[in-house]
Amino acid sequence: MRPTFSLGIEEEYQTIDPETRDLRSHIATEMLAKGKLRLEERVKAEMHQSVIEVGTRVCRNIKEAQEDLYDLRRNMINLAEEHGLRLVAGATHPFADWRSQEIYPDPRYAQVVEDLQLVARSNLIFGLHVHVGIEDREAAIRVMNSLRYFLPHILALSTNSPFWLGMETGYKSYRAKVFENFPRTNLPDTFASYSEFESYVNLLIRTNCIDNAKKIWWDIRPHPFFDTVEVRICDIPLRAEESIAIAALIQATAAKLWLLHSRNLDYRQYSRALIMENKFRAVRYGLDGKLIDFGKQIEVPVRQLFEEEYLAFVDDVLDELGCREQIGYIHTMLERGSGADRQLKVFRETGDLKAVVDYMAEETRAGL
Repeated sequence: MRPTFSLGIEEEYQTIDPETRDLRSHIATEMLAKGKLRLEERVKAEMHQSVIEVGTRVCRNIKEAQEDLYDLRRNMINLAEEHGLRLVAGATHPFADWRSQEIYPDPRYAQVVEDLQLVARSNLIFGLHVHVGIEDREAAIRVMNSLRYFLPHILALSTNSPFWLGMETGYKSYRAKVFENFPRTNLPDTFASYSEFESYVNLLIRTNCIDNAKKIWWDIRPHPFFDTVEVRICDIPLRAEESIAIAALIQATAAKLWLLHSRNLDYRQYSRALIMENKFRAVRYGLDGKLIDFGKQIEVPVRQLFEEEYLAFVDDVLDELGCREQIGYIHTMLERGSGADRQLKVFRETGDLKAVVDYMAEETRAGL
């Protein structure tokens, strides 16, 4: 049976003091309480109090997801302003110090900090997570196995964290380097079946590695409680329309891979070790880098891969999904550069990280 390919999108935002341009914790907690009153379960706390997470409802298509996400961003921008704050979409803050950030008072986060110590406290990062509804768990595992290959491409498009602790890191996604300090991150291995995945999870629970499967933080995972494949590799982009384009691309890729499997065809499987080579290139160079075509055993510029191969690969599923317009925005993203490219451009022009934060705040509300 064909999956629904429903969509759920989660974004994590920074709450910024408009004077200092630094992250603010205390007022953000009040803001979260008001957000929950207005938007109910669509707003959540994160481990650091200066992080606000929103999640769309389960959406039948990209158009619904776009309306819901835009509504969430608008509401959170307004809420931030009511509390004398600004909302910023960036995967790291250009100069904030994690050591001065408060942890949200919740037993779950207290346990993570107890388990992971400094690694948890320093995890001051902001992501974009996209859920695609694939109700058959065996199909979900097959799609996940194949979709791993495309994750570096998707990450390159989303890169939006070139700074850390006031330094230019030389990476387009420094968020990815911070997060890989956690256990059970990065790309997963392939699984022969859903029962093999379940056996893995049950072994970790039985041996007190984790208390539930949500503590498996891979770049892609079968969600333990929803019938979705969840892609977690992305930096949160600056603009909502970028998030929507990336979500549409993830949905279309999942749909195309499912279509191949349903016809007894398959997308070639590559080892985790090889795909991790491409992930490093995406993290380091973003859209300006080259990824390896493992079949041809050559390097190809990322923009060329998108324009000549990736977008053509998913083209035949776009009309049925109703996402051709949103996917079309990827051409604009390739021309303008990722959020990381644009942050770096502002910094080169001004030499001022506060100017970078101001630019990020403007972009966060652009197009809404």
